[in-house]
Order: sequence, then C-alpha cells, then structure tokens
Amino acid sequence: MDDKDRAKKIEAMEAIKSKAEKMLDGGEDPLVVRTFVDDSKTELAFKLPDQEAFEKATKVAAKYKNQKESSVGEGNIKKNQDFT
Repeated sequence: MDDKDRAKKIEAMEAIKSKAEKMLDGGEDPLVVRTFVDDSKTELAFKLPDQEAFEKATKVAAKYKNQKESSVGEGNIKKNQDFT
C-alpha cells in the first residue's frame, strides 16, 4: 500500500472512530455501534485493500494449514489405526 492510500485509510478509520463515538454519546446501543464499526472497516478494506497484509495473512494461513495437516495421526490414536 502506498503512502497516499495509507493516509486515506487512516483518515477513514479516524472518521469511523469519530462517528462511533458520536453514536455512543447519543445513547446508541453498543451492539449497533460495534456492528457499524465492523461493517465500516469491512467496506473500507474493499475500497482500499492492503495487498501486503493480504499476502502476509495468506502465507500464515497456509503455514498453519500445512502444520495441522502434518500433525494428523499424532498422539494416542494413529491415522487408520486398527482397533481390533
């Protein structure tokens, strides 16, 4: 993400925070405010995607998946163990 897009994202996050604070001060239900924040952040992620963060998350998820798949069958019960 270049500096221009990063600055736009920071500005948008500050606007979301400000609106959420106004909603809370106005007596809005905290669940409604949390939903607003979550939805706004999701929309922002689609408008200003961070490719670097996406690539990092993809690598971490793949590493976790590989570790989990390689550990199948470890422990007391082995994969395809005969129980007879």
